Amino acid sequence: MSATILQLDAYATAFQQIKDLLSIRQQLSISVEAKEKLTKCRNFLDSKLNASDTLYYGINTGFGFLQNVRIDNDQMQELQSNLIKSHACGMGDEVPADIVRLMIAFKIKSLSYGHSGVQLETVDRLIEMYNNDMLPVIYTQGSLGASGDLAPLSHLSLPLLGLGEVYHKGKKMPSADALKIYDWKPIKLKSKEGLAMINGTQFMTAYGLHSLLQCDRLIRWANIISALSFDAFDCTTEPLHENIHALRSHKGQVSTAATMRKLLTGSEIAARKKEQVQDPYSFRCIPQVHGATTDSFEYVLGVFIKEINSVTDNPNIFPDEDLIVSGGNFHGQPLAITLDFLSIAMAELASISERRTYQLIGGQRGLPAFLVSNPGLNSGLMIPQYTAAGIVSENKQLCTPASVDTIPSSNNQEDHVSMGANAATKCKRVVDNVEKVLAIELLTAVQALEFRRPLKTSAELEKIVTAFRKEVSFNKADRILHDDMMKAVTFIRKEI
Repeated sequence: MSATILQLDAYATAFQQIKDLLSIRQQLSISVEAKEKLTKCRNFLDSKLNASDTLYYGINTGFGFLQNVRIDNDQMQELQSNLIKSHACGMGDEVPADIVRLMIAFKIKSLSYGHSGVQLETVDRLIEMYNNDMLPVIYTQGSLGASGDLAPLSHLSLPLLGLGEVYHKGKKMPSADALKIYDWKPIKLKSKEGLAMINGTQFMTAYGLHSLLQCDRLIRWANIISALSFDAFDCTTEPLHENIHALRSHKGQVSTAATMRKLLTGSEIAARKKEQVQDPYSFRCIPQVHGATTDSFEYVLGVFIKEINSVTDNPNIFPDEDLIVSGGNFHGQPLAITLDFLSIAMAELASISERRTYQLIGGQRGLPAFLVSNPGLNSGLMIPQYTAAGIVSENKQLCTPASVDTIPSSNNQEDHVSMGANAATKCKRVVDNVEKVLAIELLTAVQALEFRRPLKTSAELEKIVTAFRKEVSFNKADRILHDDMMKAVTFIRKEI
């Protein structure tokens, strides 16, 4: 398989493959085996409906509270298109393009197992849309994260019918116009297909994986930036000693301490004799705090990788066992809880980062107040810390769990919901905020290091300082710091 194509089928898709999908803009395909499974499942479903008048939920019945309403065979296609149209009730902001890409990819992945009853033509159209940069307009609000992400996935599905709107190569237009560009006809949905499209957790998983990709980068940057702050504050390396961490051997703690030791190896600042016996917790406990976040990240990642390699629509079809079974794999509770967990874990990276920023500007350990010459006339880096503090406070509010809430729907048929979609969108807000707070610490730490010259930090960290100084110069006197802060954000968006 070409490195420019990600093939989706029953084989597990890994985190690195998701990274590559977005970073190198791979295209999608499904394997021959997946095509055979899709066709086999579709043929099985058609034969069951032709041979029996048995009621199958959502296939020849209504939905939710209307589950006992029989639908005639000649109305099944209308039933499925009506389902998508009636459930396209999203509101709020538009979902970012890369998250829409992940939604499409994860929907194709789930369908490729051959337990959903869709026709091959429908999956092929999703692949064609993805590969031709035709992205449905989807909204952030509307899903309860329980019967699947009904509203967002309905908006994803509208272009199959020639309805709704898409962005084609970045230009927003009616779906009907976009289909004409490629001479594509709207898909004529067969029984169960609309339900297969909108039942599922692809909104939550796409948001979650997108946040996890960002977290993976930010955790690495948090260690680098904190190491810069560590030397800028002239900290003692004693709390990083491996013997300490062997006594409390949480994996993340041990690995963070090892990373910090490596980052500071060769530092002239770290090697010199210290006057203080201990440092504040925000420096001394970096391995414990960053390590706990790292362990949490690994746990949440495991849940989400399992989810994208699962079938989450309803009912599920098992041709080999001659079964059509209705269940609840669309319920987002595993995701809702872990998204709340990830929000809390990442918010702590920002919380401890802001405390290090605060310590650096406090006029301690030979550093000037607010890290500027002639403080008073100049405010220096006083106010970036205010910004960081405000963002950290916002994160505390956002970290109130969504997963503990539930509001019944569908006339109490769907009486417990996960609110995982809300957990997903606010988790992204938390992670975006963490990026900003870390960028402010980076700006502050590099400024503080200048007052340690001619002493140098480690060669590895000096490379970071040199690269950063190409983007943001030393702050000699007051200037508009918003620009510096935004350049710092852009700087840590680089992969390391």
